[in-house]
Amino acid sequence: MKLNKLKVRPSKDLAAAPCAAEFATMLACWASSNDLSNVGQCRESAKALQVCMASNKGRRVTSKPTVNYHLARLSKHL
Repeated sequence: MKLNKLKVRPSKDLAAAPCAAEFATMLACWASSNDLSNVGQCRESAKALQVCMASNKGRRVTSKPTVNYHLARLSKHL
């Protein structure tokens, strides 16, 4: 099946992860110090990640219909 007039545009805004910076900091700390139990150097970064995740718990992300949903919906018209 060839669809000349049907084009898919990428979404314009990407959803930002709310705690990505804290998570990256903790992973970097783990990689540099090998402190996986969060007892020594990585305690502050783990605590910052925990606080960030606790503060963003109530937010809900609304999902948009996917491209596959719209293609399936339009397939009956083709």
